[in-house]
Amino acid sequence: MNRSLRPPIYGLLAEFGDRDRLLEAARATGAAGYRAVDAYTPLPVEGLADAIGFHHTRLPWVVFAGGALGALGGFGMQLYASAVHYPLNIGGRPLNSWPAFIPITFELTVLGASLFAVFGLLALNGLPTPYHPLFNVDRFELASREALFLCVKSKDPNFDRGETRAFLEALGPSGVWEVPW
Repeated sequence: MNRSLRPPIYGLLAEFGDRDRLLEAARATGAAGYRAVDAYTPLPVEGLADAIGFHHTRLPWVVFAGGALGALGGFGMQLYASAVHYPLNIGGRPLNSWPAFIPITFELTVLGASLFAVFGLLALNGLPTPYHPLFNVDRFELASREALFLCVKSKDPNFDRGETRAFLEALGPSGVWEVPW
């Protein structure tokens, strides 16, 4: 078949029988130069994230920004209300008496950080995802129960349909499937 007439695919999905074989395959895939790789397992596999080249997340910076905005907003709101909009001089204390502002500032710091954490987590993970190309492979429904999968995505610079399929089949999976878009 002519390569230009073949439909584009999301990638190639390989199923492995146990954790050790999946981990070995993930390490071999990384050693072969593939970088756009994902693994799907029903349980955690020690060392799998490092083997597939899992990158660090920007979520801590998002949470920090939410906490800082919450703290600044809470403190600024109280400072504006107490010193600018409705100043009351009670007992000769200064209008911007910051120790009184600490509880609300702390609470709004926690609120801002938690809201940014939830919505940042959803945004950075691309959720909600009602459709994903992997759902087109019938065997993939076992990924949440018993099967272990390794997917090499077609966006990888080293991806070639034939060569990547031969490489994955050489790793000894129980099956290799093309994942259509």
